[in-house]
Amino acid sequence: EGPKSQERKLMLISELLIHADAMEARYIVRTVLGDLRVGVAEGIIRDAIAKAFFTDILWDALLNQSYEGGKKRVHHLLESLNGRVVWIERQEYVSLERMAGTSLQKFLKNNKVEIVDEHNIDSLASFWKKSNGVDVIIVSSSEKGSRLKSMIVDLIERAYSLTNDLGYVAKIAATHGEDGLKRLNIKLFQPIRVMLAQKVNDIREAFETVGKPAAIEYKYDGFRVQIHKDGEKIEIYTRRLENVTKQFPDIVEAVKTCIKARKCVVEGESVGYDKKSGKWLPFQKISKRIKRKYDIEATAEEIPVVTHLFDIIYLEGDLLIDRPFEERRKILENIVQEKEDKIVLARQLITSSEEEARKFFEEALELGNEGVMFKNLHAPYKPGSRVGHMVKLKTTLETLDLVIVGAEWGEGKRSGWLTSYILACRDEDTGELLTVGKMSTGLKEKSEEGTSYEEMTELLKPLITREKGKEVEVMPKIVVEVSYEEIQRSPHYSSGFALRFPRFVRIRDDKSVEEIDTLRRIERLYSTQRHRNE
Repeated sequence: EGPKSQERKLMLISELLIHADAMEARYIVRTVLGDLRVGVAEGIIRDAIAKAFFTDILWDALLNQSYEGGKKRVHHLLESLNGRVVWIERQEYVSLERMAGTSLQKFLKNNKVEIVDEHNIDSLASFWKKSNGVDVIIVSSSEKGSRLKSMIVDLIERAYSLTNDLGYVAKIAATHGEDGLKRLNIKLFQPIRVMLAQKVNDIREAFETVGKPAAIEYKYDGFRVQIHKDGEKIEIYTRRLENVTKQFPDIVEAVKTCIKARKCVVEGESVGYDKKSGKWLPFQKISKRIKRKYDIEATAEEIPVVTHLFDIIYLEGDLLIDRPFEERRKILENIVQEKEDKIVLARQLITSSEEEARKFFEEALELGNEGVMFKNLHAPYKPGSRVGHMVKLKTTLETLDLVIVGAEWGEGKRSGWLTSYILACRDEDTGELLTVGKMSTGLKEKSEEGTSYEEMTELLKPLITREKGKEVEVMPKIVVEVSYEEIQRSPHYSSGFALRFPRFVRIRDDKSVEEIDTLRRIERLYSTQRHRNE
């Protein structure tokens, strides 16, 4: 910091680049930009923690796979297990003999291996290596293997959801194992990943997913807030876990007045409204407040918000995520003193009737909301998950949230603007971004009519990483909501699919690249669409 600090930083980076070869220079630049993109997704790190600090679980179906050239995976695994403590379920031993033959006999002779009965594995108190001293357990049943593996992976996933810090989770797993991970709790002012909703096409599908009866709530066109309170100290986080407390002093004051709890973490949706008409404002209006650094009080006066609370996950030291939603809602009702233009409870209907649900949905739309949420009354809160406990039903059913990874410069009256945008979805398993189409409609030429080509160009220009003629590649940062007529198979895009007539709906400032729609969802929509057309 200080005078000429920027200049000194540039000189140091320049010196590094001068002495670097091509590959080293690439990593230096990406490190500076904070975007290595080495293909290591959160799921891979989670599984690596499980493998490093907990007993590894293998089963028959995994061992019986073949590599190219016909070599069985079992031979490779036996070689990799040399020097490890291994348990083999007695029932699986016969299958291993058949698969591995002499390789198994050699392995048994040179290593510490125990052939154990099924009940020995079931009675194992812990799968933490430091506790049971077993590196690997080989079982016969895929169902059992998956269940045991899931116990470990789910525990790590839960710990990560509560702390939002994989490094800390790894440290606790290494030093305190299962007990340490189970003891982890929310820390106030350290936001946790929010529970996410799946999308459904109609009311019947919504009930099929969450069950009957269900809680149905308005889906507001605002921004998700996670509010942490400890006495007079209050902080507000977005769904991307960004701290926006300074931008919303009005919400802070409302929480002090309306929430009768000393320590809590509550969730809701903050929606902007027009002071004259009382009507809801679109998300794009309130997003200006999220980005605002100056004139905050004036902007708060210009675009007031009301916060609709719908969940509570922590109260007076108690973690509530394992309690059913129905109970969490009652707890929330007990601590909220509603104030109409500041903080209210999300409007809710509990019903098993499709007709009542339809009327509630239509009522939500008439009042200017996006649609409705369906929630399982008995479900726990699952941070960061789309597990079917909560689904959303909107009028525009087929929209996708995608990220812009490339663009083209326009011609004629649109020259100087980036006017055609390459869209990508995310491979849920690898984290890789896969292209799924090119969008050029839906934006405006004048900013007063909506999001303009000029505004989008200003957002994308600093993100350009490569130019070739009219085409540019950009860092994947800008998430957009896109409508379309149809999904088609296409070898032209790396996802294997293409959107027919994609149209820009809005910028999703509230979503990160990790939250965009996945290839799996596009495949499901394509399959549903195909069956509908048959």
